[in-house]
Amino acid sequence: MMTRLAAALVLAPGLAGAAETELSSRIDRVTVYPDGAVVTRLGRAELLQGASQIVLRGLPATIDPASIRVEGKGSGAFAVGAVDVRLVPGEARPVLDAVIDGKLKTLNEEKEMLAGRISAIEAKRATIERFGQTGPDKLGPDGKALPVADWPAIFDAIGVSLVKVHEELRGVRARAADVAGEIAALERARPQPGRPGAPRRDIAIAVEAAAPVAAEFAVSYRVGGAGWTPHYEARLSTGGGGAKPALDLVRRAELRQRTGEDWSDVALTLSTTRAAGGTRAPDLSPVQVMFFEPPVLYEARRSTAPAPMAAARAKAEAEALADQTERAAPAPVAAEVQTATIEAGAYQASFQVPGRATIPQDGSTKTVVLSQAQIAPTLIARITPELEETAYLEAAFSHDEAAALLPGTVALHRDGTYIGRGRIGLVAPGDKVALGFGADDKLKVTRAPVRRRENEPNWLGQTRTDLREFRTVVKSLHAQPVTVTVTERIPFSESSAITVETLAAQTTPPTEKQVADKRGVSAWTFDLAPGAEKEIKVAYRIKWPGDREVTYAPQPGPGPGPQPMPRPLN
Repeated sequence: MMTRLAAALVLAPGLAGAAETELSSRIDRVTVYPDGAVVTRLGRAELLQGASQIVLRGLPATIDPASIRVEGKGSGAFAVGAVDVRLVPGEARPVLDAVIDGKLKTLNEEKEMLAGRISAIEAKRATIERFGQTGPDKLGPDGKALPVADWPAIFDAIGVSLVKVHEELRGVRARAADVAGEIAALERARPQPGRPGAPRRDIAIAVEAAAPVAAEFAVSYRVGGAGWTPHYEARLSTGGGGAKPALDLVRRAELRQRTGEDWSDVALTLSTTRAAGGTRAPDLSPVQVMFFEPPVLYEARRSTAPAPMAAARAKAEAEALADQTERAAPAPVAAEVQTATIEAGAYQASFQVPGRATIPQDGSTKTVVLSQAQIAPTLIARITPELEETAYLEAAFSHDEAAALLPGTVALHRDGTYIGRGRIGLVAPGDKVALGFGADDKLKVTRAPVRRRENEPNWLGQTRTDLREFRTVVKSLHAQPVTVTVTERIPFSESSAITVETLAAQTTPPTEKQVADKRGVSAWTFDLAPGAEKEIKVAYRIKWPGDREVTYAPQPGPGPGPQPMPRPLN
């Protein structure tokens, strides 16, 4: 008779002090989560007549006792009672962390170097801003007034310098954020420090049989010191010559484990569930509203969003020459890539890795392919001329797989050339994804101020005005039509005393008046024929009381964090 019983957590009567039999076991399957793993061991034991205990020895100390589950079956009837977890002294064992420690040392050194660069760039920016706060009436020789005709050149120089410093700071901060993320990932993968005599755990399973039974057990438990992180590879073929654009998106997982167990030849499943995270929504505390007492000095510090990676300029090309015999040989067949089987549930997704796998216990990385998709993307060139007179190629598509894309880095390739790394956020099935694929050198972009007129009040109560007009020209050097989106912005005001007016007669009508709920940010999307060019004009007027001064302050965007906005002095 075969039986299968789940473990109980209440000691069965009469089993205390029973004889112990060691259960020899091996790891059969592992389910890896982003922040842990569930290990399932299989073992056999000969049960004696009456009450006894089956002991599974030498398991990691990081086992969660509440996660232990025992299932059994045998040649006869038997009962499974209490499951007892014991902490016992362990044997001395070496700590194999040379790989992680070496990577962490290199990353920490780079982190310190980047922190120094950020401090230097911020000091440069502060110097330029202090210079910009000095009035033109003090910039002339011997501290005298600068001629009015030289003022525009000073304004342009300050504006250009601030934009350059901002771009430099944004790039360094983006790399610093990437380094911090890599350090955090390695720290999470670091196991509990091994030391001589580190404790281990034994699991004692109380059983009772009416007659001797040959039994088989499956014991599963959750353990720390393991996890996986998603990584992606996107290969874009831009088409041309009548071919349509194509995008190959490969989803990979990098696994690490430092549990102290030998994961050799195991069935491997990856799950998106975070077992160590919260299990319910947080509670809200009451909020009191009161009068605001302004501080003496306030400086807003905002973190920048990762900037797009710069496009690689070099291209490597190789041509293979074959003789007549080689040309007559059969054409080689490309190897197939083994991918995992996806099981998408209502609240999670699991990836069953084909075959059996071995994960080293020294923390080194093992990579497996989870899925591979061929996508027909929509290509568009995006331009933000106020910050950079460069067009960037973007590929957009809908995520149609059953499993969501978890946040992770993506290696970007364009027409066979590696151009850098980007990042994918959390993407649910059906959501839109947009990946940047570097600079488009066949789109020439120029932006210049057309005019600027600012009046100075001559008497008390007069209104001050600041009129600005800019002209952007995009010219295509492509041999086929391209779709282009140009993004510009106009300052906005929440004060009734400050009015911002768009000059419709001098402004090209936008195709999107407000982009992604960003106030004052508009977009112009158009198709550009080969050799054609498109002109976009933006003009606005700001009015405010003559006895007040205005400032241009960056505002946080609706995305994952505040977006920087340089002061528009040009």
